[in-house]
Amino acid sequence: MNNVTKMKIIAPANEVFESFVDPAKIGNFWFSSSSERWEADKKITLRYDEYHAQGDIEVREIVANKKIVYQWGANGEGHIVTMLLEEQTDSSTIIEITEEGFNENDSDFISQIIDNKEGWVYMLTCLKGYLEFGINHLRAGLVK
Repeated sequence: MNNVTKMKIIAPANEVFESFVDPAKIGNFWFSSSSERWEADKKITLRYDEYHAQGDIEVREIVANKKIVYQWGANGEGHIVTMLLEEQTDSSTIIEITEEGFNENDSDFISQIIDNKEGWVYMLTCLKGYLEFGINHLRAGLVK
């Protein structure tokens, strides 16, 4: 089972791409910090200072301004996330995020899918606010 989320960001693909891979920018819309620049075959530590939490991702593939693929989750059993960036003729970008690896037989499957979709929509909304309007204080504003 895959979960696909898409959004149009009114910014060129290179700006959208750099927002994820540049540790100085990711804190403006998603995680508090990233241990280093995202590159293929690197393990990156991402922190949520507000929640005293951190996690690692393993970057599998990077195609500048077009694609980011990484795995996250414990002991190599996590999900694969693919981010595709498609720059439009008006210099906006359609970003499509696919997360795969959900277990349809898990008793908590439906709530996992809903929570996952909610998280991606929120993150992309924060990215949109950051790149289109310079708003960088939405991140971590959603508290359940």
